[in-house]
Amino acid sequence: MTDADGPSPNAAKTGSPVVMVVAWLWVAVPFLYGLYQLAEKSSKLFE
Repeated sequence: MTDADGPSPNAAKTGSPVVMVVAWLWVAVPFLYGLYQLAEKSSKLFE
């Protein structure tokens, strides 16, 4: 089997755990901040 046949079954295990944590934080922090802002502003609509 060559590399042209497709990704190996172990391809998902090649990343460093530190890189994975940083990548998740890079996405999760702005997402959670946006949800917080949405909840804060939408709560004013129901006052």
